[in-house]
Amino acid sequence: MAQVELIMPKMGESVAEATIIKWLKKEGDIIAADETVLEIATDKVDSEIPATTGGTLIKRLFNEGDVVQVGKAIAIISTDATATIETPEIKTPVVAQTITVQKELAVSAVQEVVLEKNSSGKFFSPLVRNIAKQEGIAMAELEGISGTGANGRVTKNDILAYIPNKGKQTKVVQEQVSNNGVSHVKPAVSVNAGDEIIEMDRMRKLIADHMVMSVHTSPHVTSFVEADVTNIVKWREKVKNNFEKREGEKLTFTPIFIEALVKAIKDFPMINVSLDGTKIIKRKNINIGMAAALPSGNLIVPVIKNADMLNLVGITKQVNDLAGRARTGKLNPDDIQGGTYTISNVGSFGNLMGTPIINQPQVAIMAVGAIKKKPAVIETVEGDLIGIRHFMFLSHSYDHRVVDGSLGGQFVRRVADYLEQWDINREF
Repeated sequence: MAQVELIMPKMGESVAEATIIKWLKKEGDIIAADETVLEIATDKVDSEIPATTGGTLIKRLFNEGDVVQVGKAIAIISTDATATIETPEIKTPVVAQTITVQKELAVSAVQEVVLEKNSSGKFFSPLVRNIAKQEGIAMAELEGISGTGANGRVTKNDILAYIPNKGKQTKVVQEQVSNNGVSHVKPAVSVNAGDEIIEMDRMRKLIADHMVMSVHTSPHVTSFVEADVTNIVKWREKVKNNFEKREGEKLTFTPIFIEALVKAIKDFPMINVSLDGTKIIKRKNINIGMAAALPSGNLIVPVIKNADMLNLVGITKQVNDLAGRARTGKLNPDDIQGGTYTISNVGSFGNLMGTPIINQPQVAIMAVGAIKKKPAVIETVEGDLIGIRHFMFLSHSYDHRVVDGSLGGQFVRRVADYLEQWDINREF
């Protein structure tokens, strides 16, 4: 009888661990190859782990809620369909010994995870602990950092975002505590008769923590520009059917907006940066995150990697693929990593404009509003005319620590220029 370890798979270059959300199979269950055994979660993406071979699940090495390192065994599958976890039914001493060893391994694996926790039971990965040690952050201070990982876990990005404000956050909180010891940061909320209490799901908690962290980290400024996108509307209407026939993809406005963004980023590369303390990290790659609403109402930001290397067709294929997999919960951890600038289409909700919150550790984000028809003055060589044009607002929020009003304003104006100068006779 052969025993096969089910391993926590590698889910991306920057993903070192995952949390077990739910076991879908019990010990003793017969499973087929590629059948889902359990569900896991990284910082944002939930994934399903399939069996690598058919057989019987004879041991689950971790419990729901445990954080497991990539590459560790999470379960043991026997390829003998008659295998069972009941010791009395094991006929061969060698097999019994093997299972005993596996049980010991399971115990040691669980102990290893427990040892990574502090006295309060809060989990900190070895990477986070090493960063804290290098930066002189004590355990008590580390416990106070708001985490955006699974179950409030502090991630690498959380601690890196905390370091520039180290020591400041505690002072602010202390100043906002009254003599009675009641914090004014968290207001008291009364619950009245008939009110419904809804517990946030895991992703909503992550989003909430990330948004609060972003506002605390970056002083936000927003600049607005109204763009005449009449040529784009007419061009898309003219080519969209042929585009879909030739490319097998629907042509939405989002790829067009992203193409204009990429051009503007090339003109103003200091928008494509991150801030690490007093160090500005100028990004080589242009990776555009596109905020996507999920059926649950939550938000996720898949990333188009190296968008500057793609033409409009390539961007369209990436947009449609990522949006489709986001809606069906099929994104991989790598799909949401590495963004350097983000776009949010608030126009898809019928909104004219918005003031988006920066997706840390980026320094800027743009919201594009709904396209509306308006009467406008049209300048011609014969004189001014009144005509019906299509307009939309662009809202550019940026981190005022590193992006001044001049750069932030010029950038959004340049994006609008590229949209307004669209060639209505362009070939795709």
